[in-house]
Amino acid sequence: MNSNILLYLVGGTGAAFVLLILIYLKISKKMQKSEYKKIQQLQKGTKRNNFSTEVLYQKLYLTYIKIPFVKRYALKIRRRLEIINIDDEYNTRKGTAKILTRAIIVIVPVFLFTIIITSSNMLLMAILLIFEVFMIDTLIDGSVDKIDNNILKEQIDFFAEIRHAYHEFNMVEEAIYQVSQDEEMNVSRQGEKIYEILISNDPEMELEKYYDIAPNSFLKEFAGVSYLTKEFGDRKVNGASLYLKNINNITQEMQLEILKRDKLNYVFQSLSMISIAPVLLLEPLKNWAISNFSFVADWYQGKAGMIVQILILIIAFASYVLIRKLKDNGSTGMNVKNTENPWQARLYKKAPIRKIVDLFIPKKGTKEYRKVQQNLKDAASPLKMEWLYINRITMAIITCFASIFLFSQLHIIAVNFVYTEPTADYDIIGGMSEKDTKKGMEITEQDNKILDQFRGKPNTKTAEIKRAVQRLKYYQDAEEEEINVAVKRIEDKLKIINSEYMQWFELLLAFVFAVIAYMAPIALLMFQVKMRQLEMEDEVMQFQTIILMLMRIERVNVEIILEWLERYSNIFKAPITKCVNNYEAGAWEALETMKEEVSYTQFIRIIESLQAAVEKIPITDAFDELDSERDYYQEKRKESNERLIKRKGMIGKGIGFAPMVCLFVGYLIVPLVFIGLTSMSTSFSSMSAMK
Repeated sequence: MNSNILLYLVGGTGAAFVLLILIYLKISKKMQKSEYKKIQQLQKGTKRNNFSTEVLYQKLYLTYIKIPFVKRYALKIRRRLEIINIDDEYNTRKGTAKILTRAIIVIVPVFLFTIIITSSNMLLMAILLIFEVFMIDTLIDGSVDKIDNNILKEQIDFFAEIRHAYHEFNMVEEAIYQVSQDEEMNVSRQGEKIYEILISNDPEMELEKYYDIAPNSFLKEFAGVSYLTKEFGDRKVNGASLYLKNINNITQEMQLEILKRDKLNYVFQSLSMISIAPVLLLEPLKNWAISNFSFVADWYQGKAGMIVQILILIIAFASYVLIRKLKDNGSTGMNVKNTENPWQARLYKKAPIRKIVDLFIPKKGTKEYRKVQQNLKDAASPLKMEWLYINRITMAIITCFASIFLFSQLHIIAVNFVYTEPTADYDIIGGMSEKDTKKGMEITEQDNKILDQFRGKPNTKTAEIKRAVQRLKYYQDAEEEEINVAVKRIEDKLKIINSEYMQWFELLLAFVFAVIAYMAPIALLMFQVKMRQLEMEDEVMQFQTIILMLMRIERVNVEIILEWLERYSNIFKAPITKCVNNYEAGAWEALETMKEEVSYTQFIRIIESLQAAVEKIPITDAFDELDSERDYYQEKRKESNERLIKRKGMIGKGIGFAPMVCLFVGYLIVPLVFIGLTSMSTSFSSMSAMK
């Protein structure tokens, strides 16, 4: 019985195996005839067995966000790229990793080069390394600005395609959808987003959300005009489509902006590096001067040289920051909301710190409070009042302690110079020979023995030093004159050593520097305000273009125009916002109040035209000169941009070259000339005395 069961099991297993083989062969035959074979071929073409940069960047992104210091920059880049790559996590991570990798590849060699050339000066090395961290911001901002500028250039072709598609479909949303299918252009994602807004259940609310995240104002204008055209319909003006005419107006604005950015980039492309270059040239220039003019070694390696080095570093840092503020072209960085909880906010939440900070913040309603608040608005600063004063207090505290630390280091440097430098008479040109250096170090070592005995004893008398010198084995056979020379030399060194301690006026200077640092954020804020005021004319001309696009659309009134101006305003945002808020209480009165708050003539003319459109005449009649003199305003806009770029360029060159001038004049020429003349005067006096 058992053998029969075993036989049945073996036979059943064999039959099942044969059946499985037959089924497999039949399925394989069918699959070869079906689409499965094509899918396999497609997969085979896309699979990669070799190295893939796409995968590498994704892995690098995951690594970067785990590293504390690098994470800050990764998130900063990501916030800006998220605006450009709407809902595209893959490309956002890839772009973030690519930009950050390029920055690291550039900055690491610079760090290593700095460490190598300043290995003998740890203080200078620390300052330079901290300073070079700021270079990362320039590289990152430049890379993201390049992407933003590329999108702006893509929009020219995108809008041209929209024109053709609109002629074909005669429907706004269909034209946008059709053109947005081109995946090769980054701006297509923006087109898809605008299409989703137009077909949504509440396009007006979705449009308001999009205004907060749009990469540039031109896409905002395009989205708004597309919505108004879809909502109120298109119309013919002089035989042409008003919608297409408005797109043409936006395109012309973009072309002017692209030219403006290209010229600004050309003017400023090297100024940032020129302002930084003196920082890296300090040590090589110092070594060159000492090797060729050894009489300046005391100055360069002593306290005076270090003070000038620090001053040049401060000037270079200030120039670098101002150049960055001056170059700002209003790209995506201006539209990024800081969604993270900044360190200032976290610090202000702590009750003891909040109480201290509140003591410095002016009381609400006071003139000083209103002035600071107005500067923050005029500069379009993302800082709150509390954050600004935390920055001011932090900078003051850091500067005070850093000044005290630097003063103490300067004293140490002066003492170390006395103890380590070979003691010898320097020639005006040329360095010490190896033999002279060896002899000079022997004398220095003998002097140091005496200095150690009397260091910290300011009342030491010459006779005491002379007895100590005579007891030295080195001077046992020396003549009286040689001993007197040694005593005089040691006495001079001892005076230097005993005087190198923290003085009361140095503490006072540290406090003065702290006050200057406390005022620095306000000064920087006012600089930003001044730079933005240079662009007043450009913003008013943009207002004219917006009004030109809106005035012929049916159902558009003064209130809608004001809402659009508020949306795209930058410099005049505060008075326009106030006018919009007060509009319901009285349109003419709200406009009159805004007119009293501004002083720019061209903007006042726009306000007066809006007042006329409120009570007397239609909007098209109030602004009829904008349409009839369109070519004139376009030429005026170009000329205005030229003046703006020229003015910014002149200011930028003055600021950018300031550190280089200070380096060569203050750190090279002046020391060489002054010390050289002093040495020659001393030599002539000695020669006269010998005669």
